[in-house]
This record gives sequence, structure tokens and C-alpha cells, in this order.
Amino acid sequence: MTETNGAAEAPQAPKMNILAQFIRDMSFENILAQKGVSGEVQPDVQVQVNLDAKKRTAENQYEVVMKLKVDSKSKTGSDQLFLLELDYAGVFHIENVPEEQLHPFLLIECPRMLFPFVRRIVSDVSRDGGFPPLNLETIDFLALYRNELARRAAQQEAVGQA
Repeated sequence: MTETNGAAEAPQAPKMNILAQFIRDMSFENILAQKGVSGEVQPDVQVQVNLDAKKRTAENQYEVVMKLKVDSKSKTGSDQLFLLELDYAGVFHIENVPEEQLHPFLLIECPRMLFPFVRRIVSDVSRDGGFPPLNLETIDFLALYRNELARRAAQQEAVGQA
């Protein structure tokens, strides 16, 4: 005989495991070396980040892809120095996340787990390409998510008025 005291079962804490992570695609173009330019250059670095998440066929598994584009130009002559494009993916097993919270969880918490590895790859590739190691600033994935939601809302509003 089981006893129940009438209290509802406590919600379980979210669980997340990284099952795999890998470079899906990467390209590094050393434009400075291709042009045969040498000497001291002052880089101006622009970083673009896009995120994508999708459900996998296995239960509770999701794939999250961080797409990074790093464009480095010279501050003085605005000549392009290098271009790095990286698609880095992680496969996650996620449990106990309510459906309405799953989308932000996938696009905020999962990229936070992948970011240290992406930062190291960018640093190593830029260094191995003949430049000082590029140490990416920490990315605020919550702000990135909110900005994307605002951009989509504005875009839908503009479509609705057209």
C-alpha cells in the first residue's frame, strides 16, 4: 500500500548531456598571405553568430549548430586580412524541460556549453594561420536570443502592414 499526502509531485530539474560535438564545416582564408603582404597590421575584427537547433530522430535528442563568421580587416587600409567561417555542432540529450521553454533552452543554454570549444578553435586557427591568437569575447546568448525575437517580430509587423 502506498501513501500519498496529497502533495503534487515536485517537478524534476532539467537534465542536459552533451552526447557529441564536432566541426560540421570550417573555412579559413588567409588573404594577407595570398596577397604577399607582410609587416605589422592593426586588425579590425567583426564577428557574426547565428544559431540553429533541430530535433533529432532519437527521443530527447537535439542538434544545435553555432555558425560563426569572423572577418578581419586592416584598420588602416581596410584590406581584408583573413576570413574564418565555422559551423560547430553539438548533439544534446535534454530531459525535463517544458515544451514552451525548450526553444530558448536550445538557443541559449546549449550554445553556452559549446562556446568554450568554439573559442579555442578560433584561437588556434587564427594563430596557426600566422596571426595573433584571436580570443573571442564571451557571447551573451540570452541577448542574442532576445534580439532575434525582436527582429522577427518587427519583420512580421512590417509584412503585416505591407
